[in-house]
Amino acid sequence: MFLAKVEGAIVSTKKDPSMQGRRLLMLRPLLVDEKQPDRFKSGQNTVVAMDSVGAGEGETVLFAQGSSARLAAGLKDCPVDAVIIGIVDTVDVLGKKIYPPKSR
Repeated sequence: MFLAKVEGAIVSTKKDPSMQGRRLLMLRPLLVDEKQPDRFKSGQNTVVAMDSVGAGEGETVLFAQGSSARLAAGLKDCPVDAVIIGIVDTVDVLGKKIYPPKSR
């Protein structure tokens, strides 16, 4: 599993029949910043993922990739390589809450 921020939605009117009615979202993976371990930094790449939990733009999510993605409910026969499997409420690293970020 990986953490990412939802950056937008993808609209595809023609797609594999097993994907009809399913949302596709653009994700930017998040990494813990080595210089400031109490913060995340955005990764360089983006990932297209099928949404299985009703995530929205700007939310931090958990996603699975590869064959694990098809283990999410109802996706066994979908040609999917990434799926959003959770919406993140908080993240603690070494006993310190790093998400959501503190207001400054």
